[in-house]
Amino acid sequence: MKSTDQNNIEAVTAFIESLSQANLDRTEQFFSGQIEEAFPDRQYAVDEIMAQGEKVVARLVMTATHQGTFAGIAPTGRAVKTTQFREYRVTDGQVAEQFVWFDTGLLMMQLQAK
Repeated sequence: MKSTDQNNIEAVTAFIESLSQANLDRTEQFFSGQIEEAFPDRQYAVDEIMAQGEKVVARLVMTATHQGTFAGIAPTGRAVKTTQFREYRVTDGQVAEQFVWFDTGLLMMQLQAK
């Protein structure tokens, strides 16, 4: 029998995997709309994930191609890679809430002219 932590990790992992094919994360994070438009081919990979009860924390790597304007920077066609940290609350096997932080500094450096 799986523990609650294991079940919650599986629920969050499935949710994250669906992000690669769906809208950006059902979140109200500040840049979410810009990320959707600027990086339509974005993919997420779980680098590390931990659970304790209903809380699950994951470190993700997002890879994408800069194809639309982001933070005032016109599309560059550059491949980018950045880290995101996400905290989830899982209730009854479903993601009930999430908070997202990502390394915008690293992302912006990758978009700047070389």
